[in-house]
Amino acid sequence: MTYLETSIEIAREAGALLAEYFERRVQFELKGDFDLVTEADRASERLVLERLKSHYPTHAVVAEESGAHSGDSEYCWYVDPLDGTTNFAHGFPMFNVTLALERAGELIAGVIFDPTRNEMFTVEKGGGAYLNGAKIHVSGARSIEESLVATGFPSRKRHLNVNVHFYYQLAMLSHGVRRAGSAALDLAYVACGRLDGFWEFGLNPWDMAAGVLLVNEAGGACSDMNGAPMSLRGPHLLSDNGAIHAEMLDLFAAIFRGEYRWPIPEIVARSS
Repeated sequence: MTYLETSIEIAREAGALLAEYFERRVQFELKGDFDLVTEADRASERLVLERLKSHYPTHAVVAEESGAHSGDSEYCWYVDPLDGTTNFAHGFPMFNVTLALERAGELIAGVIFDPTRNEMFTVEKGGGAYLNGAKIHVSGARSIEESLVATGFPSRKRHLNVNVHFYYQLAMLSHGVRRAGSAALDLAYVACGRLDGFWEFGLNPWDMAAGVLLVNEAGGACSDMNGAPMSLRGPHLLSDNGAIHAEMLDLFAAIFRGEYRWPIPEIVARSS
């Protein structure tokens, strides 16, 4: 069994488990001041880690709930057992399980499985990107003005996050900005052309590892928001169909300088 086949098998099993918990509407608890966690997160992660350890006992794993544990190997798995926990906890059907494999610092395989839609996004380095076995490709949008894009906002330190400025500018310039609450699915949607671009600050490696490989193999582009090479541990990510990448970077550079094409409107109190 190949690494990708193993990933698909594990993701389907974990996705089925998440679907059972989702139907039961399990309770959530806070992890820190804002981050939600449920028993489904923990159960899914236990399952994924047990399966990975069974197949590849020496591989390293970096997972959201348990952090990292080292293995005597050049291989490292990135695991998010439930991406979109806040959605999941509130009964909003936008969540997934995602796994990606890195070898000697290079991403080589990944999966993103959405159990609510039975959609399995799969990718191998040099082998293309697929949705339920059919090859996918990024969109053909040529400009921001004809694009639908997406972003996300952090649960922690929201008052310090500057993304609202980027959100507003893109909302005014594009066909719209979506904020669905699952970075992995946002990236998968860029890869299959449902979205033309995605950006976000402060993602974790497990949020984006499979997704960036999907986008790259589907013909898109990934970098940080300044145009530097994408890093799984970088401060921000820009991913799009490639055709709008330069324009997005130019817009972001202007916003970082405090130059807005569309001034943010002031709130004017109405008199009674």
